Amino acid sequence: MTTAGAGGFVSWAERAAKLTFQTGLYIDGAYVAAADGATLPVVNPATGKVVCQLACGGAADIERAVTSARAAWDDGRWRRMAPRDRMAVFARFAQLVEDQAEDLALLETLSMGKPITDALTIDLPETVVTIRYFGECIDKVAGQVTQTVHEATHMVIREPLGVVGAISAWNYPLLMAAWKIAPALAAGNSVVLKPSERAALSPLKLAELFVEAGGPPGVFNVVNGLGAVAGEALALHEGVDKISFTGSTATGKRLMISAGRSNLKRVSLETGGKSPQIFMPDLPDFDVAVETAVRGIFDNAGQVCNAGSRLLVHEDLKDRFVEAFEQKAKALYVSGDPLDPATSLGPLSSHAHRDQVLGWVRRGVEEGARLAFGGEGPANNPDGAYLTPTLFVDVTPDMAVAREEIFGPVAVLLTFRTEEEAIALANDTIYGLAASVWTSDVKRAHRMIKALQAGVVWINCFGDGDMTQPFGGYKQSGNTRDKSMACMEGYMQSKSAWFNLS
Repeated sequence: MTTAGAGGFVSWAERAAKLTFQTGLYIDGAYVAAADGATLPVVNPATGKVVCQLACGGAADIERAVTSARAAWDDGRWRRMAPRDRMAVFARFAQLVEDQAEDLALLETLSMGKPITDALTIDLPETVVTIRYFGECIDKVAGQVTQTVHEATHMVIREPLGVVGAISAWNYPLLMAAWKIAPALAAGNSVVLKPSERAALSPLKLAELFVEAGGPPGVFNVVNGLGAVAGEALALHEGVDKISFTGSTATGKRLMISAGRSNLKRVSLETGGKSPQIFMPDLPDFDVAVETAVRGIFDNAGQVCNAGSRLLVHEDLKDRFVEAFEQKAKALYVSGDPLDPATSLGPLSSHAHRDQVLGWVRRGVEEGARLAFGGEGPANNPDGAYLTPTLFVDVTPDMAVAREEIFGPVAVLLTFRTEEEAIALANDTIYGLAASVWTSDVKRAHRMIKALQAGVVWINCFGDGDMTQPFGGYKQSGNTRDKSMACMEGYMQSKSAWFNLS
């Protein structure tokens, strides 16, 4: 498979070899080195080879970026721009991302191993949709005039917060960054983005494209760096008005502490998940349900916050389900070079992360779960951070593999007898990001939607939705919603104005 290039048709590998990288921090409209000159390697998890050296920002660089963002906020170069003018910037911004989709997709593939086909057909289109959606929301923000006493007029005004610190995840580098920076910028804020150190190349490019689209320098800055250093400095900074984070629950808790230790900044978190996929005996289409279940856990090598990693299967379906699940998983997910369009299963994001997931596999075996298939690296990719699709059966709810977020291509199957038992199993977790129910009974579907402790519930599907759908969880899966107009309102605050007319 090939892609059109300036010199004719070339393979993705050939195009990747010619790719140039911007490796600095992006502050005040320009790429700069870290204050102390520090760098960190970008390692291709498919090969273990270093792609480039990326500037590694620290506290001093966060200070520079926040100072730039605060200056842009204070002089109003963005927030005071007419809404239609900001919408025009967003329209050009989205178009530039779309125009450079192939290079941006390559950056994701090289830095975190995402198959090029997935990057081109999922990540990039969804990133463009996100930017366009929130651009269209800019002039739709409305205040309110309340009904009060005749001698007064009361107005509720919506205003941006100020400087937003965004910390994005590595599993969907561009999309997770866009879910934060697009609504924050659309609301009128200035932004400092700290992308994951595992996959900063593509989010870094977003800031450059925003300025190229007409966004004022200083409004959108990016500081690459380690979470424990740059991320912590952003969370502690007195000049930041909000932290928006996607990542682990443990890190989210630390960010809330840092916000409290500093200026009591707002903190919005989208954190872990252990989402149940529930298969009732009256499910409408067995083959569709199984394929959806497979995709629900093994897409993106299981590196998805809402991955349907807990398969709750009625006991009458178990044997048939396990057999069909294994056949479909092995047919759909073929590991290989992520630059090969035929590859459907890339490596995990790093060799260290692969080793962590293998540790969970070993623990599952030690706890007494039966490894139905998988749990090893494919023989054809010995140097990459690969792991084959994996399923545990004979799992009990107390096992760690049934309770902890593994964040890899590992599913666990538990059985149940009744609807009530299925609900109890589904809710027996600290997480509550998403869930799905497969049933032909509409009354049962409504009952289970009400009973399930999850922010998103899918009926006879998994992972479906669009930008109108608020995305976020219950319990320790976070305290916010991404996507939707409600998300944009989370980057704003209300002001009450009371006019005495007497």
